[in-house]
Amino acid sequence: MFLGQDLLAWLVLALGAALCVGNVLAIVKPPPKPKGAEDLAKAPLGRTITMAIVGGLAALWALASLIS
Repeated sequence: MFLGQDLLAWLVLALGAALCVGNVLAIVKPPPKPKGAEDLAKAPLGRTITMAIVGGLAALWALASLIS
């Protein structure tokens, strides 16, 4: 089996880390200008921080599962 018995933990680690990093980067460096009329100039702060925290918690939980 690919990646052994820990496939789910590896997938949660990857998705959680990507969610956390992507949302933090959306706050730190927003796009230079919106591409379309319906695009926002910057990310909504509350939702972005919440999703970054959720992704970070998922990544930490998966990392703890892989270590133990």
